[in-house]
Amino acid sequence: MGRKKYSDPSSGETETGKIIRFGVSADVRLLEKFDEMIDEKCYANRSEAIRDLIRDELVEHAWTTSNEEVVGTLTLVYNHESHELNDKLTSLQHDHHTNIISTLHVHLDAHNCLEVLVLKGNSKEIKNLSDRLSGAKGVKHGKLTMSTTGKELY
Repeated sequence: MGRKKYSDPSSGETETGKIIRFGVSADVRLLEKFDEMIDEKCYANRSEAIRDLIRDELVEHAWTTSNEEVVGTLTLVYNHESHELNDKLTSLQHDHHTNIISTLHVHLDAHNCLEVLVLKGNSKEIKNLSDRLSGAKGVKHGKLTMSTTGKELY
């Protein structure tokens, strides 16, 4: 089923900033749970929460499209004494320097380190790099948090 278009890209006209009102039908129990979540997350109203949910789905969709530019953070926890791990992580990072915007390295204790990498590129590249870094022998935990450059969100 086709959806109404709110702008005509071929005409050069866009309706950025225009607010469209639409209705949503939902089971009363679902809406009650949603309202509880809205209160817990301190949203001003349902509309703000729904806009946030839509944005979140659009970000997730961008990560399934390998040719879209995305950003994310990769958090790694590892024992820096693991044999050759530091060299492997450094080598992978240098091999992908165009995808790594920044890194933060924290010494958690005498043995463990936390490293946070800010990544940018197409989703396929970033997922692959994240998997290779997280999967390196000696990494205790790796977590990719996916986000967006924000160019396509309003």
